[in-house]
Amino acid sequence: MPMAADDIAALIRAAIPDAEVEITDLAGDGDHYAARVVAKSFAGMSRVAQTRAVYAALGGRMGGELHALQLTTAIAQG
Repeated sequence: MPMAADDIAALIRAAIPDAEVEITDLAGDGDHYAARVVAKSFAGMSRVAQTRAVYAALGGRMGGELHALQLTTAIAQG
């Protein structure tokens, strides 16, 4: 069963509390999403480490409940 966009955002925010999360349903099928995650806590982390942090927040759902996720991360300014 596909995951809802709100559930994806909630999992990310639970693991990365300072994250600003935007989820977009790319195909309108609830199965292919894009996520933009911006957090001050990403400071000092490589892009790979940022990506790993987001995937860790999703647990083992990638490839299962969550079929496809196009991910963009960034360090929050300010």
